[in-house]
Amino acid sequence: MIIDAHAPTRIDLAGGTLDIYPIYLLEGGATTINVAITLRTHVRLEPYPGGVAVYSRDLAFGVEAPAAATLPGGGPLDLVLRTVRYAGLPARTRVITSSDAPRGSGLGASSSLLVGLLAACERRQGRRPRRAPFGDLVELAARLEAQSINAPTGKQDYYAALHGGLNAIWFDLDREVVEPLLPARRLGGLEEHLVLTFTGEPHASGLTNWGMIRAYLDGVPGTVEGLRAIRRISQEMREVLRHGDLRGFARLLRAEWEQRRRLAAGVSTREVERAINAARRAGALASKVCGAGGGGCIVTVVPAETKYRVEGALTEAGFRVLPFRIARAGLRVRARPSRGRLSRGRPSRDRPSRDRP
Repeated sequence: MIIDAHAPTRIDLAGGTLDIYPIYLLEGGATTINVAITLRTHVRLEPYPGGVAVYSRDLAFGVEAPAAATLPGGGPLDLVLRTVRYAGLPARTRVITSSDAPRGSGLGASSSLLVGLLAACERRQGRRPRRAPFGDLVELAARLEAQSINAPTGKQDYYAALHGGLNAIWFDLDREVVEPLLPARRLGGLEEHLVLTFTGEPHASGLTNWGMIRAYLDGVPGTVEGLRAIRRISQEMREVLRHGDLRGFARLLRAEWEQRRRLAAGVSTREVERAINAARRAGALASKVCGAGGGGCIVTVVPAETKYRVEGALTEAGFRVLPFRIARAGLRVRARPSRGRLSRGRPSRDRPSRDRP
């Protein structure tokens, strides 16, 4: 049997960092706004003649062991290897992973990949993926990722990967709720006003997030006040997005970035600021860094009539504009019978089908 899973990555629009335990508890609840996009991650489980093998297409690198329990730890595949060991995949299985997003993009690709891998492993073990409720899968994913990066991790990325769409994610004392903000038929209108750009600087979210968490728990006034301002901005953004208020959305995205860039050292970089300035001079309304910052991608809000001009200015400045659409659906898992002879060689370029932007 061959099992294919793919899940969207996300652009976080407001409220990031507040989804990290225990910040949302200490603040009496919080809301994060994000939008899932068609830069997807992909997982394939397929028959293999040996033990258990893991191969990353993006890194052109793989690991093999007689059994899942003996797969090594550490290295660039640590999160995947850790998950395969936890799942106890049987021998004669190969795991192949890939991502449409650039490495270090700040789009939550590792979390998206983890959601797809966990779901594929459950299907391989003869269980249906835990899709409703999602709580168990999200908690498990968060714990595995925290172990891998040796730092607390937020939860918003998992929900985007599972659900797709544009959502407000509510984090409270006793529950987490995903609230769709626009029906699928209205998501195309938002797409027309978004530009996504990779700065070329891979970011390290664990280190940046830990700096913010430590400053918050230490009571550093600028960090505490900044996160509380971001909490208010996120709640306001929920309302303007529901009502299709582009100018209000741009104003709040700009305000979120002004607060976020002051939360901890390294959130902004010279290249991030250069990209934001290039977009602004070309007519953009607002920009902010994706994820924890320190590089990666920026998202930019533009009037529809200036979108191509902004994209051209960013390209001319040496940045990579990433085409995408809003992902209307989240995690998808498909199983089918395998055919042909088993091979120990490098996996072919055949990948799960996906919608192109």
